[in-house]
Parts: sequence; structure tokens; C-alpha cells
Amino acid sequence: MLNITIEKTTQPKEKPEVDNLVFGTYFTDHMFVMDYSTKKGWHDPKIIPYQPVALEPSAMVFHYGQEMFEGLKAYKNDAGEIRMFRPNKNAERSNHTNVRLCIPEIPVEDYLQALEALVSMEREWIPTKPGTSLYIRPFIIATDPFLGVKPSETYKFMIITCPVGAYYKEGLNPVKIWIEDEFVRAVKGGLGEAKAGANYVASIKAQVKAHDGGYSQVLWLDGVDRKYIEEVGAMNIFFKIDGEIVTPELNGSILPGVTRDSVIQLCKKWGVPIVERRISIDEIYEAYTNGKLEEAFGTGTAAVVSPVGELKWGDKIMHINGNKIGAVSQRLYDTVTGIQTGIVEDEMNWTIQVK
Repeated sequence: MLNITIEKTTQPKEKPEVDNLVFGTYFTDHMFVMDYSTKKGWHDPKIIPYQPVALEPSAMVFHYGQEMFEGLKAYKNDAGEIRMFRPNKNAERSNHTNVRLCIPEIPVEDYLQALEALVSMEREWIPTKPGTSLYIRPFIIATDPFLGVKPSETYKFMIITCPVGAYYKEGLNPVKIWIEDEFVRAVKGGLGEAKAGANYVASIKAQVKAHDGGYSQVLWLDGVDRKYIEEVGAMNIFFKIDGEIVTPELNGSILPGVTRDSVIQLCKKWGVPIVERRISIDEIYEAYTNGKLEEAFGTGTAAVVSPVGELKWGDKIMHINGNKIGAVSQRLYDTVTGIQTGIVEDEMNWTIQVK
């Protein structure tokens, strides 16, 4: 069990208006910090006022990118109850990423204790308006002041939080997705299944291209055959084809999303046909031309469930379900967000109530 020291801010910030919450813009009063060294292991856990981080210009994170991050949310209902959604899965995925990047693992129970301590302290920052939440960003950076490619011997584990509204400006209205066929995000054996910044910086070039074309996100194809669906930049992807839900199978280059897993479990519980398998963009387009592509939606911590209304593949445009949210997408969104906020009974035992 961590012995967390707490230093409260003497200059609390003014909280933003709930109707003006731009995702990832406003940060709360405090942050969690814990250090690591090869001699002491993880040590000195503390909650301190939100502040800049002082690092040597030679810190290894700046030069070799040894860092990871996670993302999850806390929710508060009108009764003041605070819940986190499946934080144990984020802790487990963090350690999976840590192993891949040669970063020391953090015991899951310590990770969860740190999350709960910070969220509890920042409870007044959690908005209650439907569609809002407190976004939680844990991350680890390598801090050795050394120029050389090797695992660092020192690290910082930090958690920051920010109140957020909808991830996409469209909210629950269907988004437009650009299918990328020039650039590659990841390949099997690389970092695709890790939650590392390198995956996201690799996506920016295509993201800019998509935005310039009027699209919200990029849907990536595999890096070998350049035809199999992988994931969207900030979401896993699902398709409803002729009554069956299909999502790309985890193959080493796709992030194993927590919301993705939740959707799969719910569909199975409801008896909705769902399968994880390799699926090509050609198959998607054929299903569309045959009138069998009934729904498409993305899943992720930030957007939860986001319906897709349009796919652009080269010069081909696919309009899905009349650019309206589908019945399955709506049911999944209502159920997942209902469990997260306590409106829907948590029969899956997915939430942790923060005291």
C-alpha cells in the first residue's frame, strides 16, 4: 500500500463553465507524482499542486521517446456518487505497455490507489452534466540525463486530470472517417498494441490530411497488405454487416481497447452476433454496395461509442445508415454510459466507486 503524501494548492483555479469544456484543455488543481530508480524502485508517491515538470534537457524521454500513457474517466451523478470505469483494465494495459517499452511495472493495487486518491481529491472538478466527465491521464516518462539508446534507470509516473465534454464536436452525431491508404501507423511486432506516444505522432501526418479534407479521424489499414482494417486514430472500429457485428481481431498492431472489450462482452450477453476477425476494406465496400453495411461505430475512452456516418476510401464515399446513429450503437452507448454514471445497474461489475 502506498503512503501518499499530500500538498494542497494554495491557489485553487477557477473552474470552467460546464458548457465550455473543450476536451483536454482545462486541468485540475493537483497531480500525482511517483519516482523510480533502480536502487529504490517506485518510491515517494505524492499529490502536489498542478505545476510544470523540471527535467534536464538531456532527459532520455526527449531523445528516445521512452514513455507511455493511459486514459480513463471518472463520473459523478446527481447524487454525488463518483465512479471509475474498469480502471483495473487500464492498470493491466499500462503494465503490458511498460513491458514492451522496458519501463518498470507498477503493481496494479498501487496504480488503483493512486487513481482513487487523486480523483477523490479533485471531486469538485467532476462535472455532472450528461456527456461530461473527468478525464484521467496517467503517464510515465524516462528521466535519465543521458544520450544513448538504452532503458532509463529513472522514471516519473504522473497522473493529471481534466474536466471534459464530448471528444468530437459532433457529440453523438455520426462522424466522418478518412480511410488512409498512403501512410502506415503500426505493424505486428512494433508498438501498435502499446499505449505509447510514438503511435500517435506517427498518425499526425494522415490526421492533418483527413482534417483538411473535412474528416474527423483516420481509419488505418494494416502495414503489410495495406488492405485489412485495423483501428481509428482514437478508437477501435466495429461494423454491423447483415446483422452481425464485426471488429478486427487483435493481432499485435491494434490497441486492445477497454471500451472495445466492454462492447464485445455486452453484445455476447445480449445475444447479438459478434465476431473478431480479419476484415478487408474491400469486404467493407462490397457490403456497402450490396446494402449490407448497416452500421459502423468506434469505441474508446474519450468518445465511448461514436457512430460513423461516412467513410472515404480513395474516391469512394460510403454513407452509412442515412448518416444517423444505428440501433445497436445507440443501445451500446446508452448502456455503457449508464453503467459509468450509475444510471444503469452494473451487472458486469465494471465500476469502482470512489470514496
